[in-house]
Amino acid sequence: MMKLPSGVDINNLIDDVRIFSWQAADILLYYSKMLEDADDKRKILENNDEEDPVTLADLKVNELIIERINEKYNNINWDILSEENVKISEEIFTSKNDWTWVLDPLDGTKDFIQGTGNYAMHLALNFKQKPYIGFVLIPDKDQLWIADGKKTWCEKRDGLKYEPILLDNKNLKEMTLVTSKNHGNETLRKLIQKINFCKVQIMGSIGCKIASIVQGESDIYICLSLPGKSSPKDWDFAAPESILKAAGGAITDLDNKELSYGKASFEQGGIIVATNNKKTHGNICYEIKKIIQNNGIYPL
Repeated sequence: MMKLPSGVDINNLIDDVRIFSWQAADILLYYSKMLEDADDKRKILENNDEEDPVTLADLKVNELIIERINEKYNNINWDILSEENVKISEEIFTSKNDWTWVLDPLDGTKDFIQGTGNYAMHLALNFKQKPYIGFVLIPDKDQLWIADGKKTWCEKRDGLKYEPILLDNKNLKEMTLVTSKNHGNETLRKLIQKINFCKVQIMGSIGCKIASIVQGESDIYICLSLPGKSSPKDWDFAAPESILKAAGGAITDLDNKELSYGKASFEQGGIIVATNNKKTHGNICYEIKKIIQNNGIYPL
């Protein structure tokens, strides 16, 4: 197992972040309940940007997690990259250390506001720009997914644990696809139609989608960002990648290359494919690429 920074024990670290995560769950569930009231909903929304909304829940969880890490590990040389801090800071984030926390306090903010329950907190510890330890918290389902670099498991708040369930090998058309609820586009819809998946599930939050693969509810997720349009960022993928890979799945670009973190824009653009089986993943990516090329669906 990779060696953590001096003074950090992996089991103690997981114990600490477990506590932080359930504290974050309390915040998210509290504000989720408040959103049911129209008057309270207006108080919780921090901006009027329909495409990129921010709520008090985002900010409170962001503050909590950063404070807890800094309080508990104030002498450790690591950085914290947070979606909310990038949005509000005038300074450009640059990582000065090998170890970087990557935080999305509320992935799936639109779903959070809409009350679907498909929202999550993402927290990953990256080593040299690669996700290593990861946490995906899904409060509405009472789930905390944890990856320690070697294995993945899920915990309930009461401590009950269960293992991933990765489905048997399937060809592309036999797979169940999980896809975006609020971030789809016509190009992705055309691709999905051409592949003709066995089943398509609609879900918000990348963390929720990847969790659905890890627990055997779906087989594959495809993220397709159009050139010149907005793309997911590092904090959308770091923690979900860690739990999927440690469980035996894979997530890459369409050429089966690992995702690259730490770019100046933090963007994860193009086409990203996540599947439940690292052994067959490359072949699945190749099949999707051929379908795109043969039908002129996306500029490759």
